[in-house]
Order: sequence, then structure tokens, then C-alpha cells
Amino acid sequence: MPSSRLDIVIVSYRCRGLLRDCLGSLGAFPPADGARIWLVDNASRDGTVEMVKEEFPEVELIASDENLGFSKANNLAIRRGRAPYVLALNPDTLMTEGALDQMLELMERRPEIGISGCRLELPDGTFDHAARRSFPTPIGALAHFSGIGRLKKAPAGLTQYRAPGVESGPVDAVNGAFMLMRRDALLKVGLFDEGYWMYMEDLDLCYRFAQAGWVTWYEPGVKVIHVKAGTSGRYRKPRVNYAFHYGMFRFYRQHYARNDNVFLRGAVYGGIALKLGVSLARSAVRRRLFRRS
Repeated sequence: MPSSRLDIVIVSYRCRGLLRDCLGSLGAFPPADGARIWLVDNASRDGTVEMVKEEFPEVELIASDENLGFSKANNLAIRRGRAPYVLALNPDTLMTEGALDQMLELMERRPEIGISGCRLELPDGTFDHAARRSFPTPIGALAHFSGIGRLKKAPAGLTQYRAPGVESGPVDAVNGAFMLMRRDALLKVGLFDEGYWMYMEDLDLCYRFAQAGWVTWYEPGVKVIHVKAGTSGRYRKPRVNYAFHYGMFRFYRQHYARNDNVFLRGAVYGGIALKLGVSLARSAVRRRLFRRS
């Protein structure tokens, strides 16, 4: 029998300071019956492993010799845990008082919920709209990346990335920065798809849970702080940029493409390739300008 109801899984990569703050907040605000914390370090080689061993000896540390990516690293720890609930938590988050107990009580009270997420706030107190979202459509993705879907008065059909119509309750997807999951459901539906190296794996898991009949729940009454881009950096490196766009491609191919005609599929694939090219060029220019400043 597990000693507590909760396994907390954190994947780190070159974010020692952020991780220290995250683990410190978990120590300050643990759930009432405790939690087992698993940390998978993706070959940071920046002193992260040594810091965790020295300052947080209670953490179950798995030091990988290579960067496994988000999905594979999470799964590595999930498979070793035994608690009935699993929290995938980003290292650039800060826990708040009572947050874990409230979310666990929600899961206990509503057995139909397979995944739950809470309100994510940026360090300045503003709402992180990525906390909950609807499943994307090609037109919704186009609207989001063009900026139209981010406007406050944008039609609901163009705002899937923000799910503004959901204040509380069932939602298509929550953010992988804080994703509380029922282990029994995970074992039935499957863990994170390791075909996603980074990005979109949280959306894919929520989609598969929905297909299997589980509810994903957004609870705004619970707050966690999220430092956006705290682990990926200010500007995406080419590998990370590629992973982001490959995630879009993989999600569409796995879940939508079979129902679309060949012309729409071609347009979507072409749009993703075009956006990747533009993003790579823009990131390269921004990194160059940042180094000169």
C-alpha cells in the first residue's frame, strides 16, 4: 500500500534555481497525508543533481544520462510510483497553501474525473490562459497564431487555445504544468505518448482520456504560480522549436487527419511547415539581437 495518496513527478532540465524554489514550495505546502516526490533530471549537468541530493534528500532522484524529453521522463517516474494519484508538475511552478489537498479532495469526491487542473497565475498575478483550453481545430490554430484568436472579442470558434467559455468544471484539456491524474485511468488509457518529445503531450493525453469517457476538470478555486517559459528559455532553440511544431503535426495526424479530405490535410501540413520555418527564422534573429544588446 502506498504511504500517501500522491506521487508528484517533476522533470527538470537546466533550471536549478526554479527547481529549488518549486521543491521548497512543495515542502512548505505539502498535502495533509504527505506525498512522494519523484524528480527526473534530463542530463542538466548544471549542478541540479548535486543540489537536490544536498538540499532535498527526501526526493526520489532519477538522474538520466541523456535528455529523454518530457513524456518519456515523466513515464519513467510514473511507472515507479504506486500512489492512486499522480501529479505531473513543471519545475517552474510554485505551490500555494492548501492547493494539493483541495485538488485531491476534488478527485476523491468526483470519481468520473480522470484529469484535473487548477488556475495558473503568472508571477505578476495575471491569469495564464493556457491553464485550460479546448481541443484545437485548424481554423482555431490559425486564429491563435495570427493573433485574432487572442482578442477578447474573438468568436468562440476561434479561441480554443483559451477556452474562455469555461469558468469552472469540465473542459477539453488542462495544462501539463499542473496535471493531476488518476492512476487507474492512466493505466487503462495509457501514459504520456513518448512520440512527443516536448509540447502537445498534455493535450494528447487529455484527448485520449476524453475518448475513453473520462472527464477533465478545471478548478479555478485553486491557484498555483507558473513562470512561463521558465524551463524552455526566453527564445526557443531549434530543437525545441522543431519539437513544438512536430507536436502539432503528430496531434493532427493521430486524431484528426483521417476524417479530413486530402486538400485540408495538405493545407494543415503545409501550414505547420510554414510556421516552423518562420518561427526558426524569428527565433534566430531574436537570439542574435539579444546577444548584441
